[in-house]
Amino acid sequence: MSQFFQIHPDNPQVRLIRQAVDIVRSGGVIVYPTDSAYALGCRIGEKKAIERIRRIRQLSDRHNFTLVCRDLSELANYAKVENSAYRFLKSKTPGAWTFILKATSQVPRLVLHPKRRTIGIRVPDSAIAQALLAELGEPLVSTTLILPGDDYPMIDPYEIRQVLEHQVDLVIDGGFCGMEATSVVSLVEETPEILRNGKEDTTELVD
Repeated sequence: MSQFFQIHPDNPQVRLIRQAVDIVRSGGVIVYPTDSAYALGCRIGEKKAIERIRRIRQLSDRHNFTLVCRDLSELANYAKVENSAYRFLKSKTPGAWTFILKATSQVPRLVLHPKRRTIGIRVPDSAIAQALLAELGEPLVSTTLILPGDDYPMIDPYEIRQVLEHQVDLVIDGGFCGMEATSVVSLVEETPEILRNGKEDTTELVD
């Protein structure tokens, strides 16, 4: 049965953040709030945890997982970024964006798109997410909490707990954080390509 922490959305309690990160470090899967919707997350090298997330979401091996980072300083370890793309990323982060980039060899194959060798990168504008990342000291492997057959993410932490209490190790109640997924933009080619319209306005990217 999963644990359930109520964490303040603006002033996260340090004790609870540390306990949540201990669960992540021990190979756990957590549900946590972001600036767009609730997400599933685990540590980057935890194969069993990543496979658990795949089962919860019923994801194929072609799904692009996202590395949720504290800031862009972690970027070079996990993604290949041209200068022009970096300037674009800097102008959009933190925020409810996911950027698809070519991955470096540091990224485990389990979370890569098998043919394109790409990875999603995201820097959330969320106090709870930022506190988790600061305590963890590395990115979280994440995906939006949209259950199979649903069109929108789950939004009620109590319902999330009820549905997933035997499938995840922790549900963090950070209050309502929205039901719009991130806007997804591929920066693999020179021209940005909109892959999903989400919370952030992508009209400026369209010629």
